Amino acid sequence: MFGSAQNGVLLAARLLMVSALLPTGIARALNVSGFAVTLAGAGCPAPNAMATAAVIVQVFGPLAVILGVMPQLTGLAMAGFVAGMAALLHPFWLHAGAAAVTERSFLLADLGLAGAFLMYAMTGPGAWSWRGFFGAGAASAFAQAPAKASAKAPARAKPGGVKRTGGRAPARAAA
Repeated sequence: MFGSAQNGVLLAARLLMVSALLPTGIARALNVSGFAVTLAGAGCPAPNAMATAAVIVQVFGPLAVILGVMPQLTGLAMAGFVAGMAALLHPFWLHAGAAAVTERSFLLADLGLAGAFLMYAMTGPGAWSWRGFFGAGAASAFAQAPAKASAKAPARAKPGGVKRTGGRAPARAAA
């Protein structure tokens, strides 16, 4: 895929990745104390501080991903957050039967999402992002390369077959 299609797919991928986190993050932001109780029940140390930090990451991280701000840092942080929370909240090894299957499915889905964030960290957001818009992205660097090359005058062939570069004309030799 090239050009607009690739940038559209990267934007769609970013939107799909954050759709798994942002609504939950907003819901947890509206009830941080309830989320802290859930973390305490899972055996998390300092559940109030962890709940507050998790809400901040789960709300502002997806917004940074949507905008394409600092993709390497954001992608790695979100991957670590998702993997850590998955291991904390979905310990399938503590359950038996159908509950274990359900918790394992949730854990594997979250680990797949962590993998998507790792791919985002490695590929970047594309041109349809904050980074691409302001010229810091790889796509804009490729777009600027031909403009720099065309700024130089191309080599022109002289009628006698000798090439000379553009610029000031050479002085004529006395005959």
